[in-house]
Amino acid sequence: MPKILFIEHSGKQHLIDAEAGKSVMQNAVDRMVPGIIGDCGGACSCATCHGYIDPAWANKVEPRNDGEDAMLDGALHTEANSRLTCQITMTEALDGLVVRLPVSQF
Repeated sequence: MPKILFIEHSGKQHLIDAEAGKSVMQNAVDRMVPGIIGDCGGACSCATCHGYIDPAWANKVEPRNDGEDAMLDGALHTEANSRLTCQITMTEALDGLVVRLPVSQF
């Protein structure tokens, strides 16, 4: 089972077992990771699953789509590596993915 490491803005870490085929957001919500809310249920319409993909993983996750770009335009504290975790499907190839969480989600 692949793993995802979520790192809160404070530095607190949450290493979870993730189910391939589910979004990174859904895996976080299922395991009650603080800071990943997913209010819209993964419909790419709220940005409450915003995270920063570690640079080592940036080229390994699927690229942003236009809808994700539009939602991130209205999100707080965005950076070049900002992603909506509902738009990243977890795969075995992403085992060890590192996602940092913005201060605005706590």
